[in-house]
Amino acid sequence: MPKLADFPISKKWPAQNPDVIQLYSFPTPNGVKVSIALEEMGLPYEAHKINLSGDTTTPEFLSLNPNNKIPAIIDPNGPDGEPLGLFESAAILIYLAEKSGQLIGNTPAQKFKVIQWLTFQIGGIGPMFGQLGYFHKFAGSEIKDPRPVERFLVESKRLLNVVDQQLEGKDWITGDYSIADIAIAPWLNGLEFYGAQEVVGWHGFKNAVAYRDRFYDRPAVQRAKNIPPRD
Repeated sequence: MPKLADFPISKKWPAQNPDVIQLYSFPTPNGVKVSIALEEMGLPYEAHKINLSGDTTTPEFLSLNPNNKIPAIIDPNGPDGEPLGLFESAAILIYLAEKSGQLIGNTPAQKFKVIQWLTFQIGGIGPMFGQLGYFHKFAGSEIKDPRPVERFLVESKRLLNVVDQQLEGKDWITGDYSIADIAIAPWLNGLEFYGAQEVVGWHGFKNAVAYRDRFYDRPAVQRAKNIPPRD
C-alpha cells in the first residue's frame, strides 16, 4: 500500500503529521478556497507554503500537479484507505465536501446546484477577474491598446451583476452556505487586491458587497484567509 512518503513532493515539503491532509498552497483567491474549506469542515490538515515564483515548477511539485498551479493536496486516508493526490481547486472542494458530508447540499438536486455555481466561478469569475487584474494592475497595464482591459472589464461587470442578482433575498449563493460560496467570495475580495473595485463599480453591487463582508465575518474564514502565511 502506498504511503505519503512515496509521493516525491513530501521529500521537499516533509510532513510533520503524515496522518492528516497535506495542503500545498499560497493565500491567493484560489489557494484560500481549500484552507477555508478545511477549516469550515473541521478536517485536520497541515499546510505547506508554495512560493509562486519558483516552487511550482520544481520536479517535486510537478509530480503532484503537472499543471504547476496551487492548490494541491494529498489525503493519506483517501478512498478505500489509499492515499490520494489532487490538484485543481474545484476538484479538491468537491472531494472534501464529499469526504466530510458537508457544504454540498442535502439532496442530489441541491448538490448539483452547488456544483453549478462552483463551475460558474471556475469558468467565469476566476479567469475574467484574473485577466482584469493582469491588465489593470500588473504587466498588462503597460499595454497601450485599451481593448484587452475593456474586454475583461465589461465581462467582470457582467459576472458581478449575475452574482448580485442571484443573491437577491439570499445570504448565500444557493441559499445554504456551501463550497460554491467558498469558491466565489475570495475572488470578489480579490478585486480590492487588484485595485479594480472602482473601475467595476463594486459598491454599486449591494448584494455582492454584503455577501463578501458576511463571508469574511465567518470565524473559519478569518482563521484560513492567510494559510499558509505569506510571511
